[in-house]
Amino acid sequence: MRSFAERRESLLPKGREVRALALSTLTSRFGRGLFYTTLPIYLTRSVGLSVHEVGIGLTAGALVGLLGGVPGGRLADRVGPRLVRTACRFAEALMICGYLAIGGLPGFVVTAALVTLCESAGQAAEGALIAHAVDRNSRVRTRAYLRSVTNAGWMVGSALAGVALLSDTALGYQVVIVTSALCYGVSAAVTTQVPLSGAAPEKNAAGGRVAVLRDRPYLALTALNAVLTVNIGVFTVALPLYMAQRTHAPVALYAVFSVINTVVVMLFQVRASRRTETATGAARAQRRAGYFLLACCLCFAVADGTPAWVAVVFLFLGVGVHVVGELLHAAGSWGISFELAPEHAQGEYQGVYGVGRDLAQVVTPLVATTAMAGWGWAGCVLLGVVFLAAGCAVPPTTRWAIGHGSRPVPTPT
Repeated sequence: MRSFAERRESLLPKGREVRALALSTLTSRFGRGLFYTTLPIYLTRSVGLSVHEVGIGLTAGALVGLLGGVPGGRLADRVGPRLVRTACRFAEALMICGYLAIGGLPGFVVTAALVTLCESAGQAAEGALIAHAVDRNSRVRTRAYLRSVTNAGWMVGSALAGVALLSDTALGYQVVIVTSALCYGVSAAVTTQVPLSGAAPEKNAAGGRVAVLRDRPYLALTALNAVLTVNIGVFTVALPLYMAQRTHAPVALYAVFSVINTVVVMLFQVRASRRTETATGAARAQRRAGYFLLACCLCFAVADGTPAWVAVVFLFLGVGVHVVGELLHAAGSWGISFELAPEHAQGEYQGVYGVGRDLAQVVTPLVATTAMAGWGWAGCVLLGVVFLAAGCAVPPTTRWAIGHGSRPVPTPT
């Protein structure tokens, strides 16, 4: 058996490029957790916006952010992903400072839109940066490691945001905004140190055309991944409302569920990414995710209207099964998005794949809450069936994609 030190070493990032990416991710996600945990309260208490106006601004910002993915990815393919990722992080830092100057709804909408636009473009560039900074067989593992780092940074940032929430003063919220902006600035500076170990990508033969929009198999996989991405909103948005309105379980229990989910992702995302480095392996992971997400939704369905102890037991079971499905879905999405994208257009393809994911996150609050909190057990079952159908559709669609045009040949794992 391996010693604890050997196991710990296997989880640590190997290579200067991965350590730089990890530090950049940690600082930015710490700042993000700090910022977004306090943002709604800052907007209502210090700026004077209503809850309705906050919702409008955040939704508008999320919709505008959808426009940044593909242009950001194409720009990364042309001028280099490290430059675009760095520029977007610096831009996010500046735009976050804009929250200090907003005085009403119009200023909030503009600021939120600019922040999310930069974030969306930067995420597409980050996918391309990973593709050209680490070797092909390490891309998915690197993504998995960065997701664990993301959860750690967010958790610590959110916890420290409690200090500002307890003080509940305009000065406290302003300190949070400035600190968050500084974190993004540090993240941008660290990104400049990520070495590009891969060979320079060939020029895009498509010229000014968006090649990915003619790649029907990849677009189909993007849509299927978007459907599976709804599982995140099921946990973060719909579940607490479902617990409050349809079950007899204490709503405070959701805080425990949230901690369980965060810790499990931190500890096991890298392990869950094994054998997903190829497109076929990634497709199998997403199919398994569909089964787990169905089981999760069935557990949640049992909790509807049943005695409190029954609801608590099945909610715990559902949360445990959900996090397994979430891990498999995430790992599979990285393998598919990397392996089925041409090397010279990683940014463009990552941008489109990200738009599908982001669109799912925009519509999830309405779809998931209507299904679960509105329709109860029937809505839970319906969501589970949709997840299963999407997951099972991924392998045949992946085979279609592999046989469509010039694709990487899957290698055994």
